[in-house]
Amino acid sequence: FYNYQFIDVSTDILHSSSAGSCRPNKNRRRGRAQRRAEKGVVTMYALQMQTACQGDGTGEPDDPSSLHQEPVRPATQDCSSFDIVRATQYGALERVTQLVEAGADVNQPDSENVTLLHWAAINNRKDIVKYLIAKGAVVDAIGGDLASTPLHWATRQGHLSAVVILMRAGADPTLRDCEGFSCIHLAAQFGYTAIVAYLVAKGVNPNMPDRSAMTPLMWSAYKVNSLDPTRLLLTLGASHSLTDNLYGNTALHWAIIAKNNTAISILVQHGASLDLPNFRNETPMALLGPHISATWLEHKIRDEIKEKQGRTRTWCRDKKIRWHCMVSTPLIAFYVIGMVLQSGWDYLLKLGAFITLYVAVYLMNHFVFDERLFHVLPVSIYFATKLWIYVTWFFWLGIHATWYLWLLFVGGSVPLWICFLQSWRGDPGIITATQEDKLNTIIELAESGGFEPQWFCSSCLVRRPIRSKHCATCDRCVARFDHHCPWINNCIGAHNHKYFLGFLTSVLGLCIVILIASVQYWQFECWSNLTNGHTADNYLVAAATCDAWVMWVAANTSLHFFWVGTLLACQCYQIMVLGMTTNERVNAGRYKHFKQGNPFHRGALQNAADFCNFSFCGVKAKPSSDWLHSFDLKQSIEKLPLLTQKDNFQYV
Repeated sequence: FYNYQFIDVSTDILHSSSAGSCRPNKNRRRGRAQRRAEKGVVTMYALQMQTACQGDGTGEPDDPSSLHQEPVRPATQDCSSFDIVRATQYGALERVTQLVEAGADVNQPDSENVTLLHWAAINNRKDIVKYLIAKGAVVDAIGGDLASTPLHWATRQGHLSAVVILMRAGADPTLRDCEGFSCIHLAAQFGYTAIVAYLVAKGVNPNMPDRSAMTPLMWSAYKVNSLDPTRLLLTLGASHSLTDNLYGNTALHWAIIAKNNTAISILVQHGASLDLPNFRNETPMALLGPHISATWLEHKIRDEIKEKQGRTRTWCRDKKIRWHCMVSTPLIAFYVIGMVLQSGWDYLLKLGAFITLYVAVYLMNHFVFDERLFHVLPVSIYFATKLWIYVTWFFWLGIHATWYLWLLFVGGSVPLWICFLQSWRGDPGIITATQEDKLNTIIELAESGGFEPQWFCSSCLVRRPIRSKHCATCDRCVARFDHHCPWINNCIGAHNHKYFLGFLTSVLGLCIVILIASVQYWQFECWSNLTNGHTADNYLVAAATCDAWVMWVAANTSLHFFWVGTLLACQCYQIMVLGMTTNERVNAGRYKHFKQGNPFHRGALQNAADFCNFSFCGVKAKPSSDWLHSFDLKQSIEKLPLLTQKDNFQYV
């Protein structure tokens, strides 16, 4: 990696280390910024240790900042001696009002060219911001060492509520400070996803360049190691192919330079090219080449680079052929194992055949299979088992099965396939919205104080209903999310949960039918010569030696019977006894509305009636809930945030 001269955007609003400065005397500017920063640290400490005056406080619990601040709540003290700057910094609304009414100019900057609106914005004094604007404060006043607006100051500290107030008052988010940054660049640099979303929803171009043509996506990929706002910007239409003016780097170049594995992965997933050269003719693939074995590089990206470089060990590069190989492997392996057991070969020869099969599968996994294996394998195993069970029924078990077993087999197969297809291919309750609806939702949540991870999905850009969750495997939000089932390769949610239980019940019933039919088959074919004096072991050995294929199928059926029965029991327990989904049971500690008990639990019978949507035993089912559009709980807990973080200290 070659050395770049980056602009160091510090979290301190008052300090910058850019190569170019808006002031001729850089040492003087930095010295003054350092003194003011130190003064801010001391005063912040004093603010926590002493009492503060009456006013709007440091912030409210429902502050819709992406930081979800839990503000300091100091007691009351006399602020009558504060000047207007100090009163603004400390949130002394009454004192500010008193001084303004006495003739103080709301647009008069202090000795360092900082206006009152700047101080109110950086400290998130919402009431004072509103008051100053009402008294004629210029919302786009330029001040401070970085020649920035109050909107810049609020953005740097992640104060979405102050940003909303300023924007509604007409603040221009496209103005640049002396370093060439507009507000969306600052929000992207510091990872303030909520502010980025709000600015774009209000019409800011997600591809807006700064002075050196760096876009918000480039800054996010370089500075922020979390998934957002990089993912959010891509979802909102940010281009990953744009380049900056200094080095000709794309967002992927910057992510690689920063060794930001999260950003690299999300950019490649969204189609970012590994072959675009910068001004030094270096492609992202070339930058990643020396780090192909680095631990920070994701395995999927590593394989893609090897494939593009021709270093991949994959024999077949056609993804369709690879997919067919992965799907067919369980089908072939099941048959081969059964036929080897059924053959009359010597035990050593059978052992050699099993070892050969293992080596073949190992080599396939090493050279042919790709990252889709774990999504394809479980459902392929299910299809393979089901197919060979049906073949065994028609060519082995059905010959000696009684009429009622045939009736149960055919009658049970119909609901099994219906429920399976609905669970597998049906809509689990995907939450969708148009682009216009997504932007309107962002604005509504930001301006109403509900911009929290529990209520908004930064990937799908939709408002999350109660009990919904974003599935990382399917990359979509699902209403009343239960879990993602690998055996059907689909999510289980509000629309297909009943079908999933029907599928489990049908599988369990058919397993019982197959096992009973297997016993009847062995009675006719294998046990006719056994007497009553033989033990159970004798019967099992006789069945295995008589027809090993049927024993192999019966063993698989028994395995499915036990794990499907366990899964069905867990599902029924959660639905009836707990009144919870699997996701809620696993993550109950993260949802604050479960701290005081389960708001969805109404008793075992009532829970069952509500889930099945029919009345029984005198219990009437309540009207079916529309979980795709249920955003509020009846209890007063619906506004509690899912996640909280420590307070973002204020600057005074």
